[in-house]
Amino acid sequence: MRILVAEDERTLADLVAEGLRRHAMAVDVAYDGDAAAQRLAVHDYDVLVLDRDLPLVHGDTICRDLAEAGARTRILMLTAAASVRDRVAGLGLGADDYLTKPFDYGELVARVQALGRRSRAPVPPVLRRAGIVLDVPRRQASRDGRHLSLSVKEYAVLEVLLRADGAVVSAEALLEQAWDEHADPFTTVVRFIVSRLRAKLGELACIRTIPGAGYQL
Repeated sequence: MRILVAEDERTLADLVAEGLRRHAMAVDVAYDGDAAAQRLAVHDYDVLVLDRDLPLVHGDTICRDLAEAGARTRILMLTAAASVRDRVAGLGLGADDYLTKPFDYGELVARVQALGRRSRAPVPPVLRRAGIVLDVPRRQASRDGRHLSLSVKEYAVLEVLLRADGAVVSAEALLEQAWDEHADPFTTVVRFIVSRLRAKLGELACIRTIPGAGYQL
C-alpha cells in the first residue's frame, strides 16, 4: 500500500510512518497541509492519515477537496478533537474513519490496513501463483510448502507481482507501489530486490524479466 501521513507534529509523524513501513507499506510524510496537497496531486495514495488541524492548508479543506474530487484515497482522520460532535463533523467532510489522540498504535495499523483494502479492487486474502502462497492478513509467504523468509521490501514486491495476476509490472510501477517518494528512479534497487527474491524462491524462480517492459510472475 502507498500511504501519506499528514501530521505537523514531526516526531509523531515520523514514528507513525516508520511503524507503517515495518508492515510493508510505502509511506510518505507531509508536515503541513500545503505539502500534503502537493503530494496528493502527484501520487495515487491508498490511504491518507490526516491530522485535522494542519498549518497552511487545514485538514478539513484537504478532506473536503479529496471527497469532492471522487478520489479513491481513503482518509483516516487523526486528531485530538474527541467529542462525538467532532467525529460526526469529520466524517461529514468525507473522512472514511476517525481516530482520536492519544491512540493505540496497533489499532492505527489495523484501521489503515482495513482502509487500504477498501481502496483497491477486491482480492482474495490468500494469493496463489506458480506454487507461491501469500497469506496477506498474516503476511506469510511460502512456495511449494516451504516457508519463505522475506524482508519487508521483498514481501512488498512479491505482493505487487501476485496482485498483477500474470500481467507485466514495470519497474516504475514497483517503485510507486512498494517504495516511498525518496526512492531514486534511476537506481538499481528494484533489480536488486527482484534478484534477491528470485534466489529465495528457489531454482525454478518464476519471475521473468520482460526487456523494456518490466517483470512478470
